[in-house]
Amino acid sequence: MKLRVLSYNIHKCIGGVDRKYMPERIAEVVSKLDCDVLMLQEVDAGVPRSRGDKQVDVLGDHLGLPHRTWFPNVDVRGGGQYGNAILSRYPIIESSNIDLSIRWKKKRSALHAVIRVRHDDGGAGDSGAEGRWIDRTIHLFNMHLGLARFERRIQLKKFVDCQPFAHLHTDTPIIVGGDLNDVYGGLGKDLEPAGFRGIAKRPLTFPAWGPVRSLDAIFVRGMVDFLKLSRCDSPLARQASDHRPLVADLQLRPHQHDVHDGADLKPPAPRP
Repeated sequence: MKLRVLSYNIHKCIGGVDRKYMPERIAEVVSKLDCDVLMLQEVDAGVPRSRGDKQVDVLGDHLGLPHRTWFPNVDVRGGGQYGNAILSRYPIIESSNIDLSIRWKKKRSALHAVIRVRHDDGGAGDSGAEGRWIDRTIHLFNMHLGLARFERRIQLKKFVDCQPFAHLHTDTPIIVGGDLNDVYGGLGKDLEPAGFRGIAKRPLTFPAWGPVRSLDAIFVRGMVDFLKLSRCDSPLARQASDHRPLVADLQLRPHQHDVHDGADLKPPAPRP
């Protein structure tokens, strides 16, 4: 089964150059990428600068993504908060927040979501047998890390030691993504001992109008592999935020123990 995952710092839906608040612009950028899962950072809720919108719902409704989770990280002066969000075509069956904050530094976290995906295996070839529903559980971790190198390394150590991650089987499909503020492109090496794999030369994503840094990243572990990692280069993506969207095309490896009779889950929601 193939899965398309996006990581995008949406900058509260405020343009990186024109400073205009336009959530519909972010939604248009994302809609053209036809993704199954979105991992978004800097998502506002109840903040005056963004008209008090709860952006996870504004974007989810616009994109037709019914399954959503959001957790606030930072209190905004004047009211409201912003944090990380995950939106999915597939059911989110569990969600929690992992505090990665370091004393005296801005609050940081990883939003953990467990999704259950379903697809038809396509039948049994020429035998005429009907296809089977294949159910897979995938763990997502959407991060926004600190600005200092030492801070990011401490935060990744806290992540790999945290309970939701440390107890997962090495075969379990895991996707880690987000705005890692990886100025020097070396955080992949900090995740390698925990079994994560990435793309050696990641696309540059910041600043959106002319990227020179690969601040954003996606890594995988377990029975999931990269097919492609790319950056959105549409004209609108150059304006909508201060980061470009990062898109990973992934392939889930087959697992014989993940075949079910179809009684507990419905097929995924149709694409909008």
